[in-house]
Amino acid sequence: MLQKEPTLAELFPHIEIKLAEPLSRYTYTKTGGKADILAFPKSIAEVQSLVTYAHTAHLPLTVIGNASNLIVKDGGIRGLVLILTSMAVIKVTGTTLYAQAGAKLIDTTIAAADASLTGIEFAAGIPGSVGGAMFMNAGAYGGEMSDAVATVTVLLPDGTVSELSRTALHFAYRHSIIQENHSIVLAATFALAKGDQATIKAQMADFNARRSAKQPLEYPSCGSVFKRPTGYFTGKLIHEAGLQGHIIGGVQISTKHAGFMVNLGNGTATDYINLIRHVQTVVFDQFGVALEPEVRIIGEDLIG
Repeated sequence: MLQKEPTLAELFPHIEIKLAEPLSRYTYTKTGGKADILAFPKSIAEVQSLVTYAHTAHLPLTVIGNASNLIVKDGGIRGLVLILTSMAVIKVTGTTLYAQAGAKLIDTTIAAADASLTGIEFAAGIPGSVGGAMFMNAGAYGGEMSDAVATVTVLLPDGTVSELSRTALHFAYRHSIIQENHSIVLAATFALAKGDQATIKAQMADFNARRSAKQPLEYPSCGSVFKRPTGYFTGKLIHEAGLQGHIIGGVQISTKHAGFMVNLGNGTATDYINLIRHVQTVVFDQFGVALEPEVRIIGEDLIG
């Protein structure tokens, strides 16, 4: 009698796993097709075991965090998808802050402020995860992750865990080596400094108020859509091209901030992508400026 292959639930009884799960339930755009297999590891060991399984089973592997600066195509993602938001431990030791990859950046800045640590106030309102922030060297209001990060713990493609220094991460504008070396961010440490708690929290409150006043936080969106081209402001270019308020399908260039695109209620990932391409074409035709997406676009096109 042939022995039955164990199910994923039997292989990983302590990990939450969902099959054919719509990723629109997790993305900030509220769009995106289904993941074949979606898993929520809670520890580095669980990430390692899932990655080993994917390699052994020859499954494509995709890792995402808070899905705030991300567009998942309407055809979804094949293979195994890991969402790391259950790995959210934050610890403060002296002037060093440790945060796991799934920790929200906002929660990380609050933990720093509560410990009277200064250095990451600029990230107070960034909705991404620590892992995503390391991947793209997230930044705002003149600050970037590279200003405060000491080390990043990653899972290398060969399955080993390694700690990379700030120098080894090759940080640049919206870039880190993690985009090229196919490693998975597991955690990061921040080298901060003692400061006045009232001053730190006032600075964070100011950044949040400015963000709320200027950005369309009341709608689903993928955050800042394009990287800032040298010598230009993206929102200003889009506004001057006459595109602010332009709609494709259910997605609109925000009337509040032209650097954002919002889901008006029935938008799809395809609408987002088509609007991005339209903006790129019009801005290049009018100003000769090539806009490069800051948002990460992943997954498969919808067939049929």
